[in-house]
Amino acid sequence: PKFPWRGLLLDCCRHFFDKEKVKQYIDLLAYYKMNTLHWHLTEDHGWRIAIDQYPKLTTIGAWRKGEDGQPYGGFYTKADIRALVAYAAERHINIVPEIELPGHSQAAIAAYPHLSCTGEAVEVGTEWGVFKDVYCAGNERTFQFLEAVLLEVMALFPSPYIHIGGDECPKYRWEHCSKCQRRIDDEGLQDAHELQRYFIRRINAFLQKHHRRLIGWDEILEGGLTDSSVVVQSWRGMDGALQAAHQGQCAIASPTSHAYFDYQLDAIDLEKVYQFSPIPVGYSGDLKYILGGECNMWTERVPTDSVLDQRVFPRLLAMSEVLWTAPVVRDYPQFNNLYKNQTPTLAAKKNEK
Repeated sequence: PKFPWRGLLLDCCRHFFDKEKVKQYIDLLAYYKMNTLHWHLTEDHGWRIAIDQYPKLTTIGAWRKGEDGQPYGGFYTKADIRALVAYAAERHINIVPEIELPGHSQAAIAAYPHLSCTGEAVEVGTEWGVFKDVYCAGNERTFQFLEAVLLEVMALFPSPYIHIGGDECPKYRWEHCSKCQRRIDDEGLQDAHELQRYFIRRINAFLQKHHRRLIGWDEILEGGLTDSSVVVQSWRGMDGALQAAHQGQCAIASPTSHAYFDYQLDAIDLEKVYQFSPIPVGYSGDLKYILGGECNMWTERVPTDSVLDQRVFPRLLAMSEVLWTAPVVRDYPQFNNLYKNQTPTLAAKKNEK
């Protein structure tokens, strides 16, 4: 393959997909020569992974009020996860867990309010968007919690990479929190934006101590996170990948322009995916810093298995060819004819149990 990282992000937080559906997608990724399942497991709208030390993460954080007023959600037990990790490994698929921090954390805060700046009770998120309640960066108990969670996560996932998110973290609570302001003063930071850099660097040091590499969305570059072991996933265009590669960091390309499969076909159609290149325009450096790419399947508006399938396929076929072959010139008419031959195969796999 041209690129060593050929992945799909599956968001099981906004909408929950059971372990059999995850297993089916592992099979499909392997069949089309992808090798990475980026598993989005924590979010404002649901916490999906059992953590022994913090049971309320699943008794409270895994459930939100559904549109019909009834509890909606679910989570994966440790037995579920061990089975899926082993199933994926047999098919040469690496599962990379994502534990979001410091933002996108309202489900955890709903379970344990002391993790926020206010300590006030909140509900697991029910509206789509970005929430202002985030992990308190000035509270040592926040880091005790996250380190304990990550230890249990690392015990389940042998992946050398742990994704920590790092995106879309509003600074409002930090700017009005005495503990966070004290942290800014004590660490000689300029403002709440540098406080996020402190937060990410501290988590990175913990992961490094346990021989894991941190991956984060391109916001982690803000404030100058230049550790060469850190991998940057570029979603707000390709600038993050370009910056990371120029400063000797590895990058994964998954820009909203080509790789967001939650977008409708009128925004990103099959041909557009097929024309994608994970190499940033203007980059002429060592390609070892461009690990590859990912198609991102966020599920705010993907409530069922059938909608999930319709969004991912056939666009995943285009991404799989892009990341495997990366030809200089693409022949879309030829690809368009070839992919149609896969329709019977996909139909058969959809019905496999």
